[in-house]
Amino acid sequence: MIPYAFNYHRAANLAEAQAMFARASEAKFLAGGQTLIPAMKQRLSAPSDLIDIGRLEELSFIKEREGSIVIGAGTRHGDVAASALVHGGIPALAGLAGEIGDPAVRNMGTLGGSLATSDPAADYPAAVLALAAEIITTRRAIPADGYFLGLFQTALEDGEIIAEVRFPVPRRAGYAKFRNPASHYAVVGVFVAEIDSTVRVAVTGAGPCVFRVPEMEEALRRNFEPVSVGGISVAEGDLNSDLHASAEYRAHLVTVMAKRAVAAAMTP
Repeated sequence: MIPYAFNYHRAANLAEAQAMFARASEAKFLAGGQTLIPAMKQRLSAPSDLIDIGRLEELSFIKEREGSIVIGAGTRHGDVAASALVHGGIPALAGLAGEIGDPAVRNMGTLGGSLATSDPAADYPAAVLALAAEIITTRRAIPADGYFLGLFQTALEDGEIIAEVRFPVPRRAGYAKFRNPASHYAVVGVFVAEIDSTVRVAVTGAGPCVFRVPEMEEALRRNFEPVSVGGISVAEGDLNSDLHASAEYRAHLVTVMAKRAVAAAMTP
């Protein structure tokens, strides 16, 4: 296979990265590269320029701010998984990060990179949506409910960079996934979070894009127990069907993983 040419740039800061993007014809930002590089290898993406923002210190941090845990977009999955602050405030988020891919992926992949691509099998979108997080970019703040638009589609505009994500600390939360045995990506993953008097249930892996299940949310608001979601199923018509699992099986897994996520949230 004949490789195509592209220009590689390493930005010194966010301002320089944005300037580089503006000068290029078809640029892409590179963070951990765990989704972009495989896409380029398969000719699904052919940028004219790669702008590396994966080593910017201003994007790599975990801190507490005004009752929320704020994580920089360049923070590696492994750092989120090992963070005492995340473990203390949102242990389900730390657990989710620790189950992403394999050690190589966790040591290279970043929170912002995962969210920027909206990969249907990624874990982070479920946490971001269930926790009603806010995606802070170089231009604005985007609520999670308005961020994920479809298969590999987000509300990000050209040249817009995710800077950080603000996660409200829930009363309790849990995550459970049925993972692909080879890649460890989510065939189906369900994140459940109780924030004040609200319960949110987000599903990843099952459909083209992460989505919420209002019927489960209402049932759990009335009674936060695994049995409350045991009889609730999602329609299989819009779910993914591939060699790993049929749409029918994914619909079944959503209910099973939702029950496990609720049980995990109830575990001290």
